Amino acid sequence: MTEKSSHLWVKDITENDNISSCYLVKGKKTGTTRKGDPFLSLVLADRTGEVEARIWEGADELSPLFFEGDIVEVEGHSSSYRGKLQITLSNLKVSKLDEDPAVFLESTTNDPSEMMKSLRGLLTGIKNVHLKALVDKFLGDRQFISLFKRAPAAKNFHHNYLGGLLEHTLSVCRMALNVAEHYPQLDGDLLLTAAFLHDIGKIKELKFDLHIDYTDQGRLIGHVVLGVAMLNEKLSELKEFPEDLAVRLKHLLLSHHGQYEFGSPKKPKFLEAFALNLIDDLDAKINGLGRFMEKDQQEGAWTDFNRMFERYFLKGGIAPPLEEKSEERRGTDKKQGTLFSS
Repeated sequence: MTEKSSHLWVKDITENDNISSCYLVKGKKTGTTRKGDPFLSLVLADRTGEVEARIWEGADELSPLFFEGDIVEVEGHSSSYRGKLQITLSNLKVSKLDEDPAVFLESTTNDPSEMMKSLRGLLTGIKNVHLKALVDKFLGDRQFISLFKRAPAAKNFHHNYLGGLLEHTLSVCRMALNVAEHYPQLDGDLLLTAAFLHDIGKIKELKFDLHIDYTDQGRLIGHVVLGVAMLNEKLSELKEFPEDLAVRLKHLLLSHHGQYEFGSPKKPKFLEAFALNLIDDLDAKINGLGRFMEKDQQEGAWTDFNRMFERYFLKGGIAPPLEEKSEERRGTDKKQGTLFSS
């Protein structure tokens, strides 16, 4: 294996390519063939995408040498298996080079500084003096803003790239304003503030150096509770903040996932909480499913089966119905017409 070769982007890998490059190990599983021989099933990635890989020989010897989250130098050959690209690896070792994180972590296509400017502009419209003071506490926290601008919004499904949290938050805030305008019975200031703060705990839930993964706090506590703790910290600095307003705001954060099975400690119990849950869910699904459909490698109009939603998705045009050209079918139709026309 060469010391350092030019990087072959995952998106540029085609069938029958000889591969010699560095990739992030995003997934690693052991398996056994029908003959009982061990093999390794990997997901290799860079910022342009993911590709499946297999190690058929020497799996037992190689497996202890690397883990998920490692950058590995690989050699192998690409082929098509069940309509998908797959690399059969002949060599693998953990990279000892000083790798650039930008090679392996995808980033938002939008300018974080411009997104932050837009978000600040939306939040200046908050008229409630208490909510305005709270928002300003977060916006004035340089360490918070630095992490908030760079953090992903998730490890896997939606906005799972650098800058994804800011992109998602800005989108949710924009929709919150539209929804509040459409439904004047909603407290627009409260909904917008909660839209801004609903996912702040993700800057502590996720780590994002060479790859995106959960922190120990993230696995043990989760971003919803972490976010409420961050909110409490800022509220402690605002001595005149109304208690009833603080309780409503905490409920908005605690209930924004909507259902217990989706990790929500509470179900939404007033209108603004219902609205935030629906807006957040919509933005996450449109982004996540859109990216799933864009990256799908299946030929034709339909995607591969999506296990999360337990269905296929239409990504192309609907095929016209086949014309009935069979003489036998035509004859049958004529007989049916005779039978039922009297």
